[in-house]
Amino acid sequence: MQPLFSPPWWGSNPHLQTILPVLTKIAKVTLQRERVELEDGDFIDLDWLSTPPSGKPLLVLLHGLEGSADSHYARRMLAACARQQLAVVVHHHRGCSGEPNRLNRSYHSGDTGDIGHTLKLLRQRYPQSPLLAVGYSLGGNVLAKYQGEQGNASLLSRAAVVSAPLELAGCSRKLERGFSRLYQRYLLRQLQQKMQAKIALSPLPVQQDGNSIRRLNTFYKFDDQLTGPMHGFAGADDYYRRASALPLIDHITRPTLFIHAADDPFMSHSVIPDTTSLPTCVQYELYPHGGHVGFIDGGTPWRPQYFLERRLLQYLLEDENAGTL
Repeated sequence: MQPLFSPPWWGSNPHLQTILPVLTKIAKVTLQRERVELEDGDFIDLDWLSTPPSGKPLLVLLHGLEGSADSHYARRMLAACARQQLAVVVHHHRGCSGEPNRLNRSYHSGDTGDIGHTLKLLRQRYPQSPLLAVGYSLGGNVLAKYQGEQGNASLLSRAAVVSAPLELAGCSRKLERGFSRLYQRYLLRQLQQKMQAKIALSPLPVQQDGNSIRRLNTFYKFDDQLTGPMHGFAGADDYYRRASALPLIDHITRPTLFIHAADDPFMSHSVIPDTTSLPTCVQYELYPHGGHVGFIDGGTPWRPQYFLERRLLQYLLEDENAGTL
């Protein structure tokens, strides 16, 4: 039976669901950093909680836009995995581990090359361990796109995708309206600062300087003038079309769970797939409430309790709990 999520009486507001988890203190776990050198001369960083004993699963976490192992959802999941003695590693997107990446490029919502590289490395090291993954927000779109692109060649036994902008154009438009503009402003400020820091180290492959970057005050403008051209797209429209994972869901052949909230302030309803034609291996859960990577289902505003970690681990470890993994 599908688990039901419902917010506490005090927590149905989508903005509270989205913001309160960011403000709530979460105990840190000790992580070990590994630098992975890439073939193009750049690097990514992996943060390890633990490595898997032979035959035991390994969980890979993909963070969201400008996130890291220190993001609230990653820290909660790391703590939950520690309690269950589940090996877990955080895959950082380029430039998101606290140190600028080397090349005059960044990361984007459709960049599946780096996670593909990480998974191949993990498969070589731990050939007997099932690989699992959770992707949050932007990392969820990357993970869903990887699953769709790879099909039967996916290296993952199971995957879960949370609050992912599966249709990027609609989500870009949503963030230009109402209260959602505050989230756009907050995230764009971080992206602008990162791009300005990159300019100080080396010229970008686009005609932008610090002043012009500050004037890119919507995601569409930023993606049209920076994200798209930096990564080989003609502009925002081309980037959104080619990087969105939604059209690839029909090609997924490995068990994959999708979780969305209908009131997610980052998402347009265009992210919701046609559930009548999904592959049998895809499980889609749409809840009326939950905000963006929130899903508080109990406790108090001072000590909230969360649905996500319980549901994700239940799904990801379903085969192991049945004794067949």
